[in-house]
Amino acid sequence: MSTFIVETSARHVHVTKEALEILFGAGATLTKKKDLSQPGQFACEEKVTVIGPKGQLKASILGPERKDCQVELSATDARSIGVTAPVRESGDIAGSAGCKLVGPCGEVELSEGVIIAKRHIHLTPADAEELGVSDKEVVWVRVNTEDRSLIFGDVVCRVSDKFARAMHIDTDESNAAGCKGNATGEIVRL
Repeated sequence: MSTFIVETSARHVHVTKEALEILFGAGATLTKKKDLSQPGQFACEEKVTVIGPKGQLKASILGPERKDCQVELSATDARSIGVTAPVRESGDIAGSAGCKLVGPCGEVELSEGVIIAKRHIHLTPADAEELGVSDKEVVWVRVNTEDRSLIFGDVVCRVSDKFARAMHIDTDESNAAGCKGNATGEIVRL
């Protein structure tokens, strides 16, 4: 099967244990709301307010805790709060934009960590072999939807035996392609 699901990765926040306790109180732990497609990843009940120079918005926390705080926004979200966020792969936050996170018990000022996630496909090594791609390879993907199918360029293949086969795009990209929860994608060679 050469296709894969295309999922919308809405705005979200990853936090460290230290930040979690500042935002939600000493001893706070993340409360799983639902599992996500990637093994071990989950949406949490906890939400924070993300504050930039021109505005704020609410965002859910995704677990588990991470070694660095990271805020993933769409370009529209970033503009709406006055943040100039670079397009980056998850985890590549050095020199990125900052913001303030506010929870019910405190706030955390991030000097960096706000990014627009680069669109990507999670693949196992077997999936990558089947699709003829390698880790970090950049490809084109045709996203098939009922009314607004399109081809995305600059899609990073991320390969690990810890992944499950799925493409992730942000809300702006999802809206552009008319994704309604049942979109599929396929790598195309141009």
